[in-house]
Amino acid sequence: MLLEATDSQLALIDYQPRLMAALFEGDAALANAVRLAKLARLLGVPVWATEQCPAKLGGSAPELAGLLDRAVPKTAFGGAAELAPLLNPPRPPQPAARGGNARSLPRHLQKPAEPPAPQRSSIVIAGCEAHVCLLQTALALLDEEWDVWVVTDACASRTERNRDAAYDRLAAAGAELATTEMVGFEWLRSAEHPHFRDWQALIK
Repeated sequence: MLLEATDSQLALIDYQPRLMAALFEGDAALANAVRLAKLARLLGVPVWATEQCPAKLGGSAPELAGLLDRAVPKTAFGGAAELAPLLNPPRPPQPAARGGNARSLPRHLQKPAEPPAPQRSSIVIAGCEAHVCLLQTALALLDEEWDVWVVTDACASRTERNRDAAYDRLAAAGAELATTEMVGFEWLRSAEHPHFRDWQALIK
């Protein structure tokens, strides 16, 4: 199964400078998150973020802040509850037929209802710390039956062992493990894609 850009949403968990400074390979993880967010913006993939206790820890890293559709604050380690209204927004109620049922047109003369906006069921997720906030958010999304893709080279923890233990648990729970380049090339699919050269520039 390959990722589809039109079926994807990008969720970036707690890329906050006060947290990132203490993480193993944190700079590399942030750089890859920025690459993903820039490509997502080019392709129309929604980009969401969470921020852990931003009043104390500050907001998202400046490199990311301008690339986000929205960032939501949280105090719980897992951020699935805060992300839920963004990932699956409530659909507006359909207006009732004018004149009520008694005077509505026969079904074959009625204008077909607008189809609901397609749900983007693949959540591409990365963040910090991998074994705490990222793990708890991803596991909750899996429980809610989202297709969860964890971008391993855009995640970080204070220790390599903790980070890798998170990947073991996530894979066992049913998450797909990917890398930044896997996601980018699957979203594009072809060297003929109009944004292929933009992607090349991002990963060189």
